Amino acid sequence: MKLLEKISLGKNTLKNSMAMAPMTRSRASFHGVLSDSTVLYYKQRSSAGLIVSEAINISKQGTGSPLTPGIYTQEQIDAWKKVTKAVHDNDGLIYAQLWHTGRVGHSLVKNGELPVAPSAIAISGQQHFTMEGMKDYETPKALTSEEIVQIIQDYKQAALNAIEAGFDGVELHAAFGYLPNQFLADSSNNRTDKYGGSIENRNRFVLEVMQEMVNALGADKVAIRISPTSIYNNIVHQNPLEQFTLLLDELNKMPLSYVHIMKVPFPADKFPHYPTDAVETFGKLSKHPVMANCGYNRETGEAELQKGIAKMISYGTLFLANPDLPKRFELNAELNEADRATMYGGQDKGYIDYPFLA
Repeated sequence: MKLLEKISLGKNTLKNSMAMAPMTRSRASFHGVLSDSTVLYYKQRSSAGLIVSEAINISKQGTGSPLTPGIYTQEQIDAWKKVTKAVHDNDGLIYAQLWHTGRVGHSLVKNGELPVAPSAIAISGQQHFTMEGMKDYETPKALTSEEIVQIIQDYKQAALNAIEAGFDGVELHAAFGYLPNQFLADSSNNRTDKYGGSIENRNRFVLEVMQEMVNALGADKVAIRISPTSIYNNIVHQNPLEQFTLLLDELNKMPLSYVHIMKVPFPADKFPHYPTDAVETFGKLSKHPVMANCGYNRETGEAELQKGIAKMISYGTLFLANPDLPKRFELNAELNEADRATMYGGQDKGYIDYPFLA
């Protein structure tokens, strides 16, 4: 089956076409430092062709959720070195997903500072987890032009830190309503400067971040994750087809590793202008290898690869509960069920105690 076939990704050869998707697990310290349990967690799953790490905060400002890891202090970098070594020692590859949450945060998580965003537009109809429980979202502080320039440099430095920590590359988290996605969307960006207004201007932040990271790391070490049809975190695109076509046209000019496309379902009756299949619609526009994500299983993942648009399938919950997922797919073996109560936060239960096949 194609899921188990080796593929080339830049200068690397992946042992299969299955990636472990980035998954927030909220098991870092209050200072964003990983524990030894996290080292084992990734080591257990190193049979994936590629591991994409949980989202990693690029800066103190970029942190939005408690107990999530960072990569902006030496202590954090040194902790990640243990993870990457464990994965490499088991013949695995691992990319760091770089994260700035933007308005998806709360001052209770940010030492009293308000979240920042392209515009002062709050998320409505949702709440955010803090150590004091669920809280309504606050109206974020609109970023100045100077602050935007600094955040772009923060991404560049985080990418360099990731390479220092031993990662094989980095993935920009430009999906699911976080800061890069906030710049892309009409619903969260009403700026009137060069970062807002036209589609080209709203694409600018993402493209400048990507170019800085490519300049810093070189060819085939930078990737991006997008979710053109996700409406989570109040993200709405008025013209997603034109927007992401233009974005991909510009990304095609860069020497990237891959484009990670989330095939997020949405209420079609409310968004008739959204393409029904984001992987098919946008994947065929990419000159880079496409990684498809969102709800795939053994059969649907294989079918997606057989179409010929996607080169890899990334699995989240299935890899969480099945550290030996490629072997289980190979044998068509029974799968462990994920314990949803332990997905976010907690100790080793539901983290490193899922059984392997005998």
